[in-house]
Amino acid sequence: MAIVTPTPLNPGDSPLVREALSSVVSRETSATQTADAPTQDTSPSEPSASGATAPGDGSWPRPAKCRVIAVANQKGGVGKTTTSVNLAAALSMNGERVLVVDLDPQGNASTALATEHRGDVPDVYQVLVDDLPMADIVKAVPDMPGLFCAPATIDLAGAEIELVSLVAREARLRRALSAYEAELDYIIIDCPPSLGLLTVNALVAADEVLIPIQCEYYALEGLGQLLRNVDLIKAHLNPTLNLSTIVLTMYDGRTRLASQVADEVRAHFGDTVLNTVIPRSVRLSEAPSYGQSVMTYDPGSSGAMAYMDAAREIAYRAVTV
Repeated sequence: MAIVTPTPLNPGDSPLVREALSSVVSRETSATQTADAPTQDTSPSEPSASGATAPGDGSWPRPAKCRVIAVANQKGGVGKTTTSVNLAAALSMNGERVLVVDLDPQGNASTALATEHRGDVPDVYQVLVDDLPMADIVKAVPDMPGLFCAPATIDLAGAEIELVSLVAREARLRRALSAYEAELDYIIIDCPPSLGLLTVNALVAADEVLIPIQCEYYALEGLGQLLRNVDLIKAHLNPTLNLSTIVLTMYDGRTRLASQVADEVRAHFGDTVLNTVIPRSVRLSEAPSYGQSVMTYDPGSSGAMAYMDAAREIAYRAVTV
């Protein structure tokens, strides 16, 4: 099967041209997504993992308490930010109130959620280092009711050094989130590609860890170190931490390697791995350049449908937090 390189969509393209190009790109991995779609019944009227029932307006069940999920993997390029942003968008589109905490100095999650994160904008750095209240930096995401973002600026790159000398340096994010009194169903923390103090803060603040794993061999290397760190934090700093979810990303059904990696991960981690896999999709890469998640940029694309299915699984899964 030939690899199709789609023509970029330009604002000046006619509606007919944009629709044609959208159709081409949206079908790029549809066969893979169809094959890997989850089979469980997730009717909005069924009880949730926590025992709560969904409202009758088609929304997904709200958890009994706010679920704090750290999206972590020290390997870069595995889809942490893409996963954080699109899961958050999918959840908010189905009645959940979601806060995305951008803990990566690159600020990519803030970009994808159209949240200003340059110049003197108050950000997570000031929350961690200067004890600024979380409420002072959280911004509502435009055109996405129920979705909020705590942005990161490049200043956060210096936080690793400045946190070293501070009291209770590992728990500063947890303290800030505990003092944030907004009513939320999910807090999703987008971690940087490292195992430094920023990631440690995320793991100490979280109840759950979600690990995106790219369907390539290199993605499995270093996973053991991440799991050891999770165990150490659970033993010494956060006994409620739980590896709740693994999501397979960048899946290419045309290659045997992707299937082998997926099978190996499922054999080792069992039900922790979501049934839904995230296919490779050009739309997932394009969406942030428009300041959007793929859920609003191209809802019919294979990537958007996959993240919607993954978010549905997370909302309905039996998870002890």
